[in-house]
Formats: sequence, structure tokens, C-alpha cells
Amino acid sequence: MTETVGIQAAERNGSPQGRLRMRRIYTTEGVHPYDEVTWEHRDVVMTNWRDGSVNFEQRGVEFPDFWSVNATNIVTSKYFRGAVGTAVREHSLRQLIDRVVKSYVAAGVEHKYFATPGDAEIFEHELTWMLLHQVFSFNSPVWFNVGTTSPQQVSACFILAVDDTMDSILNWYKEEGLIFKGGSGAGLNLSRIRSSKELLSSGGTASGPVSFMRGADASAGTIKSGGATRRAAKMVVLDVDHPDVEEFIETKAREEEKIRVLRDAGFDMDLGGSDITSVQYQNANNSVRVSDEFMRAVETGGRFGLRSRTTGEVIEQVEAKDLFRKLAKAAWECADPGIQYDDTINDWHTCPESGRITASNPCSEYMHLDNSSCNLASLNLLKFLGEDGRFDAETFAKAVEVIITAMDISICFADFPTEPIAETTRKFRQLGIGYANLGALLMATGHAYDSEGGRALAASITSLMTGTAYRRSAELAGVVGPFEGYARNAESQQRVMRKHAAANDLVRTYHANDAAVQKVATREWQAALAIGARNGWRNAQASVLAPTGTIGLMMDCDTTGIEPDLALVKFKKLVGGGSMQIVNQTVPRALKSLGYQDEQVEAIVEHIAEHGHVVDAPGLRREHYEVFDCAMGERSIAPTGHVRMMAAVQPFLSGAISKTVNMPEAATVEEVEEIYFQGWKLGLKALAIYRDNCKVGQPLSAGKGANNGGKAEPEKVVEYRPVRKRLPKKRPSQTVSFTVGGAEGYLHAGSYPDDGLGEIFVKLGKQGSTLAGVMDAFSMSISVGLQYGIPLEFYVSKFQNLRFEPAGMTDDPDVRIATSVLDYLFRRLALDYLPYDKRAQLGIFTADERSAQVAADYGSTEVDLEALRTTIDTAPRATTTETKPEPKITEAHSSTELLELHLGKAADAPLCMTCGTKMRPAGSCYLCEGCGSTSGCS
Repeated sequence: MTETVGIQAAERNGSPQGRLRMRRIYTTEGVHPYDEVTWEHRDVVMTNWRDGSVNFEQRGVEFPDFWSVNATNIVTSKYFRGAVGTAVREHSLRQLIDRVVKSYVAAGVEHKYFATPGDAEIFEHELTWMLLHQVFSFNSPVWFNVGTTSPQQVSACFILAVDDTMDSILNWYKEEGLIFKGGSGAGLNLSRIRSSKELLSSGGTASGPVSFMRGADASAGTIKSGGATRRAAKMVVLDVDHPDVEEFIETKAREEEKIRVLRDAGFDMDLGGSDITSVQYQNANNSVRVSDEFMRAVETGGRFGLRSRTTGEVIEQVEAKDLFRKLAKAAWECADPGIQYDDTINDWHTCPESGRITASNPCSEYMHLDNSSCNLASLNLLKFLGEDGRFDAETFAKAVEVIITAMDISICFADFPTEPIAETTRKFRQLGIGYANLGALLMATGHAYDSEGGRALAASITSLMTGTAYRRSAELAGVVGPFEGYARNAESQQRVMRKHAAANDLVRTYHANDAAVQKVATREWQAALAIGARNGWRNAQASVLAPTGTIGLMMDCDTTGIEPDLALVKFKKLVGGGSMQIVNQTVPRALKSLGYQDEQVEAIVEHIAEHGHVVDAPGLRREHYEVFDCAMGERSIAPTGHVRMMAAVQPFLSGAISKTVNMPEAATVEEVEEIYFQGWKLGLKALAIYRDNCKVGQPLSAGKGANNGGKAEPEKVVEYRPVRKRLPKKRPSQTVSFTVGGAEGYLHAGSYPDDGLGEIFVKLGKQGSTLAGVMDAFSMSISVGLQYGIPLEFYVSKFQNLRFEPAGMTDDPDVRIATSVLDYLFRRLALDYLPYDKRAQLGIFTADERSAQVAADYGSTEVDLEALRTTIDTAPRATTTETKPEPKITEAHSSTELLELHLGKAADAPLCMTCGTKMRPAGSCYLCEGCGSTSGCS
């Protein structure tokens, strides 16, 4: 815990007046945080699974034993500084944390934040402990830059400004390029640029903002292709009353149609393809800034005026509903533009006397003055959930105090890409504390994401976070002074603080957990108002909800930002290489919180591992299905559920929320309109949607056109003729008796002498019965297919999970429940004849393997994972007259690809430009689980 020492208290404690005294939260006096953990050395070797090339290699790195392989890989490859293979290269997490933390402590001492050297030491130890134990993380620029010889840039989010002059427009290109070069993103509003319907001072007609977007888009694409590790992240905003708004709305939809036409004409229009560069406006997110006036006109069916940029007079009247329909239709077609609610944003603006909020960063969570920036940090919410299922609100508040103090200190030494950004940021000191793992937290506590209880807990935690942050900001103002722009905006800042506090009082709680958190939040807001009235505030903004992409992986979070779980199954990387499919560890924790016994939990988890969802899981009550609803899959959360969650937490954020509302492919334009309309009604600041499969361009597979200048080779027509490889007269075989749902039968399987299944016979039903005859014919067709070279794993993927009677319990300890006889037979064959890696992709494990996985997940025993993988492998079983790759089941290398296997269709996500893995959604951006690359803020 920390406290600000007043004059009398300072004199009693012998400390300087008004400086911070620190108390320990996690650490013990006399014991360094590094001495409390067990360290181990690991080798980090990261490859592109598509071509086997090594992307990164560093051996002998040092990490705590409880850090996952994935977190180790991400931090080593992304954040360790120094040339790989040299003595100056960082090789331990200690070095990384010390480099950052000691820089913060030194700046805090230099700028007189702490009362005594002992308080600075406590601050150092607490910050170190929380980073070491993945309680929170700073945003990526901190890890990239702080403590190095590079400029000390700590911000990931930037907002630029552009005026209606050619000098300003060209300067926009330059500033944006510098920000992209550094790996960050920026947003801006183009509404000051006069429309193509207005005249220039020379008498000619203006080009309009959309034309200038072409140059900026080309610049972003060029800088990205010049060696950046991720696509340029940018946001372009246009006000709804701009005369060119209709052209702006339709820019990306028209380009999407161009992609369709060119693709059908034979051009390479894949993402990253050789011809995709002819498509414009693809490097930015677009958003239309709508006013309350416009939305009321939509609501009432009225007309709305488009205004001159130079005179402000109405130069054209349009039907508001028609314009709104065009906006929704374009979003339905290509996911752009999003929508930003201007009056709501500026109603919560703490500094209106210094200028309006006109734009956001690329991911839409940071919104403040033009030419400003925001540095971010995110807490791992699951770290505050006790074994008893109680969220530790008091410790959470204490952690927020320390983190906000560190974030404010960083502005004292930070560098910025442009002088206007540096000036505004130092004057207003905008911060963006947030969190990750909300979806996992709600599931672990037995709350459905789309439920009143879930929203109440999320709102209470968000309110507590921001209330504590502003209380600490008010205390810092008493130590080192309020932000420079406070005096001019004092009345507005206090008004917004009261709005936050009033919203907190309106939170309706449903359970002891959210009631306890809301109670602490109320205390924090009361203190923030009282101290702020006396001291002012150190920071104009305090909180946002960012995507938490790469840093979410660093903290081993199951879910990013405000998002629910993507799916119930995911990939876990293993020490020594490889990966395995596991059920999210939050699931058994949730089941126990709902009152299920260990045996029931085991059966339900086994069902999820096999099916990817909870529908018809043995013993799971239907009223609990909703707790396990995810962003995608069999039971996906409705779009309105995402909007309601955003609305629950928005009143407690200084900024906004990075989140895209996913909609099914069958969604209509009217449904998109309704989502955008409800966002306005519910008080959101920004909203974007993505309709499944609305994008034409697909990810480019590695190696395409590699030897032909990027052009596709002419297809060669080759006729393949399968050759049957018959079994010898004497061959090894085995017979398995089985029972499924009370029906008894026998499975006879014969193999080639050099290994590999070649025939099956199934006896089921009485001799001469229809069932027996059908099974004989079925067995014959499968056997012939195997002998002609059809892989067993193909049959397993097709026949497992088929559902018909008889079904139910079996007498096989490895396959306890079967949805049909065929489901049992092919899972049994997979266990007997397929190697571990292929079975892992199909989600089929023996009882011993499942027990070992659980033990590995919870650290209860030593597990020989290598022994698990040394199971039966199959040799090639057939030859053909032409060399032809053997057909294979689709492989999965990420949680998104695993979900594709369960859904049976492709997910709309790009391939990572660095390692080739399919990325997953993270807020309004995408995140690569393989190497940590993101398509936006992190």
C-alpha cells in the first residue's frame, strides 16, 4: 500500500513534505523478489512451420520455472535487446526487468517522488515482483526502448492533426511515417480538409480528404513492406457532416469489389499477393464520427445537413436514414467503417478548454487531444482471484497505485516522435491503465460473459481500477503538482470525475463478489473526489481497455482485453518443442466454482477435449452452458452480448474500448444498423463490427510463387492413378471386444508387416441381420480404401463424433463415452494405429495421456512428455504411378486453426507475416500466438 504524506505526518515521520511513502504489498523486507523464485535455463528456437525455416534462436535463456514456453519465447524474441549471438545480448528475464524498473526508479528519485531512499527501494521491489509474477505488464514500447541507447519512447498510441493546407497534409505523411517506422500506430481526423465540392482560393476545385488518403495509404504500405514486423496500424476518421462522407464510407467497400473482379480475372489478390498492392485504402481502419443530431435524425427519419469546411454553412441536405444505411451496408460488406459517437466522447472530455477530441488511436481505445500520446499498462485480472473464488479488491487497488505511479514517472523521461506530441503529452500526462483476462475471470467465477452478473463484476472491477487510478493521480498532484493544463480545465475535470463516481453508484450488484468490489470502488471514488478537489489531478486521463496482444501472451493470459474466450480448447507449447491440444485451464476451475465434483469435472473436460464445446457434456446442467459460451464455436456469444459488456464498463474508462463485435455471416445490413444504433443508445464511445467471411482477400501461404517473381506457375495437368497395395497372406492382427451403450461387438484389425492398418472387420448384430450385413459392407469399403492409400486419420476425422444410437458409456478405459458405434471404432483405431502428434491434432488421447496433461497443467507431478509422444507411427502404405503427396488432414498450429478444425470452416484471420501462424482476434487487432506479432497496439 502507498500513501501521500501531509505536512504534519511528514514531520512526524521525518520525511520531506508531500513525498510518497511506500508500503509493501507482495514483497518481504530483506528478501529480493528474484530470490523467491526458482530459475531455469531454456533454449528458444522459433520456426516457421510452413517451410521449417528458423525465425529466431537463442539458447540458454533464464526464466522462472513457472513461466510458460510461449511467454518465454515471446519475451526472448521480442523484448531482449542486443544483437543475437553477442555478449551484449540480454539472456535473462532479470536483465530485462532490471533494465526497465531501474530506469523508472531513477527517474522517480530524480523528480522527487519518494520520501526516502527506502521508499524508492520498496517501489523497485514491488514493481519487480509484479512483473516477475505476471501481475501486469507495460506496453511493448517500454520493453523495446526503456533503458537502452534508443530514444526512450514509452507510448504505443498516437493521435495526429491535419489542417486544410498542403504543408499540413504533407507534414501528416511525414509524421505518420516516422511513427510507423518505430512500430507504432496513429489516428487522425481529416474533417478539417475542405471537400471535393468546395472551391480553392485560386478558384479551382479541392481534391477532398479521400484523395489525400491514397497518398497516406501508399506511404503506410511502403513502410510496412520495407521491413516492419507488422502491418502499419492507423485510424482515419471523418465527421458525418463532411460533404465527402459518402465517398469516405464507400472507399473500402468499392476496393473490396475491385478485389473480387481482379481475383475472378486471374490476378493474385491474396493478402500479400503480388497484385494486391493495386488495391487502395487497405492500411487503415476507417471510422465515421457521428453526432447526436445525426443519430436523432436517423431515429426520426429526418434530413441532415452536410457542412462546408470553410464557412460552416449547410451545402447539401441528405436523408439521415439513407446515409446511415450506406454506413451500415459498407460495414456489412467489408467491416469498414466503424463508428465513433462524437457527443458522447466529448461529454466525458476532461480538457475541452484545450480543444475537442476529434480522433482516436488505431485500435480506438485512446481518445484525447490532437498531437498527443498515451502509454499503456494492463493488469492480469486472474492474478487477483483467490482459490476461494473471491476477487481480491484490496490488493488490486494497491497494485493499481504502484502501476499508475510508475506510468506517470515514465512521462518524466520519455521521448516522443514529434515535438507537438511531446509538448501535449507532457502538458496533459495522459495514461492508459487497463486489464486483460476478463473473459477468463468471468468463466472461472461461474459467470456467463453475456449475463447481468458477469457485467456487474466487470463494471465493478473497471470502476475500482479507474477510481483508484484517479485517487492516486490526485495524490501525485499533491506531491509533484497537477498536470500543466489542469488549471484551465479544472471545472471540466471535476465534472467528469463526478460523472464516473455517479455511474459507480448506479452499478447493480448480484453476488457477494461484485458487491464487495463495488464497495471498495465507492470508497476509492469518494477519496478521489475529495483529494482531487484539494490537489487537482496529475493526469488528464487514466484508463483505457487496449487489445493487450503481445503483452497478454507475456502474462500468460487466456483472454485479451475485454474479450471472452476465443474457444474452450487451445494449443499449449511443450518444453523441447512441439505442442499439444488442451482444454483451457479456466474450464475446470469454473466447473468447481459451479459445484461439480472431480469425477464430473473430468468427464466434462474429456467431452470438451473431444468436441470443442459443452453441448451434451455428461452431467453438465443446461443452465450452465452459457458460462462456457465463447467468441466463436458451437455456442458463440450473440453480438448484442458483446455490446452490452462494452456498455457496462464504458462509464468507468477515461478513454474507450478496443473491441470488434463479431457477427455471423448470415447477419443482415439491418442487424448492423441495430448494433451501431444500440451502441449510441447505450453510451459507447466507439464501435466496429466484423461479419464472418465478408473479406475477399485471403492469407497468402508461404512459398507461393517463390521462384517466379511472385507470379503463379502455369498449372500442369497430371493424371494420378491409385495403386492398391494388398495385404500378404499372413499378417499381424488384433481383435478388440467392445460395448457401446449396451450393444456388444468385435473389431478385427489387420496390419501390413511393415506396420500400418490395412483392413478391418466389424461384427455387430446377429448373423444374417440387416445391421450385420451393412457393417460387413462398411468394413469392406474402409479396408479397400486403406489399401488404396487413404490415410487412417482421414477416416477418423470423418467418423469420430458421429451421433446415433447405440451411444453412451463403453467398457474401454481410453474411450469412456461414445456418441455412436462408429465414433468408438475410429477413436479406438486412432489410439492403436496413429502416432501421438496426429492424435493430438484430432483431440484423441489415452487415459494415461489425459492424466499426464492434467498433471502438467497443474504442476502436480513430473511428466515424461517425450514418452507420451513415442507411440505407434505408420509407414507409407501405398504407391502411385506418379509422385504425389499423401493426402493429409488439415493441421492446426494455433488456437484459431484448432477452432477451424472443430468448426469445419476457415476463420477470418490473417497469417502472421513473421512465422506463418494464423493469428487470432485481440480487440480490434490481430495477435500471433506463435511469435507475439500484432497488427496494432500492444
